[in-house]
Amino acid sequence: MDFKDYYSILGVAKNATQEEIKKAYRKLAHKYHPDKNPGDKAAEDRFKEIAEANEVLIDPEKRKKYDELGSNWKQYENAGYGASGASGSNRRSRTYRDFNGNPEDIFGGGSEFSDFFESFFGSMGGRQGAADYSFGFDSPVADLAGEIPINLQEAYNGTERIVDLGGERIKVKIKPGAYDGLKLKVKGKGTKGRNGSRGDLYLTVKVSHLPGYERKGDDLYMEQPLDVFTALLGGKQEITSFSGKLNIKINECTENGKTVRLRSKGMPVYNKPGQFGDLYIKLIIKIPQSLTVYEKEVLQKLKS
Repeated sequence: MDFKDYYSILGVAKNATQEEIKKAYRKLAHKYHPDKNPGDKAAEDRFKEIAEANEVLIDPEKRKKYDELGSNWKQYENAGYGASGASGSNRRSRTYRDFNGNPEDIFGGGSEFSDFFESFFGSMGGRQGAADYSFGFDSPVADLAGEIPINLQEAYNGTERIVDLGGERIKVKIKPGAYDGLKLKVKGKGTKGRNGSRGDLYLTVKVSHLPGYERKGDDLYMEQPLDVFTALLGGKQEITSFSGKLNIKINECTENGKTVRLRSKGMPVYNKPGQFGDLYIKLIIKIPQSLTVYEKEVLQKLKS
């Protein structure tokens, strides 16, 4: 179940009064009401989202549970299910890879604090550990799941995020070559049950698109403008890649759209240090917007 930040949906602070919540809801509901946006599916979905957020936050009891447990409060209320919507470890997905290496590859020390995970799990485990909650039954061990958004440059170099799980501050390290949909399973970092054992933490990496680049597997594709004179006469063209500035050779009479392949200048291969994909550069010849008198004379001679 994806986390929904009801406060952000309504555009109010977490300590907003009931009156402020009402006011925000009325304003947004008026704006996105289906009657005002006939045939607009996006507006209709937004209206439903606003109504859902208001239903929870306007009710003091529901709001209290939501503040304590995040968007999974209903699951705790129903049948003892955990934060990932599965009871214990029996329904954990096998599509996630187990982390069997050095824990510091993913988790390191650090005194920095971030509410990164609150965007996934709400206030769960905030002021108290999850095992401190009492629901009239033994709290089951539960898994936690969320997404880590990074951009393509971070995926190339590797990156890290500082997160907080109920006061436990950990550093999430993402190795170079991470790809969209990469799934990591970290044992023992989920919600703690009454018996002291913990579920697992599941992370899915989401790599955002970077204008000017296209990724296919471990290969990168980009377009490079090329002036018409260099295309005709040949020479060198400087390009900027993730690995730095490079010079490529341009042959005489290069055709528009010609693709140049640079081996091992693409994305790092995840979990395989020293291995890289290739970089494909498509040359786009740019026609000058104006010519000097001398350039016109030369071109006229060439034409004749």
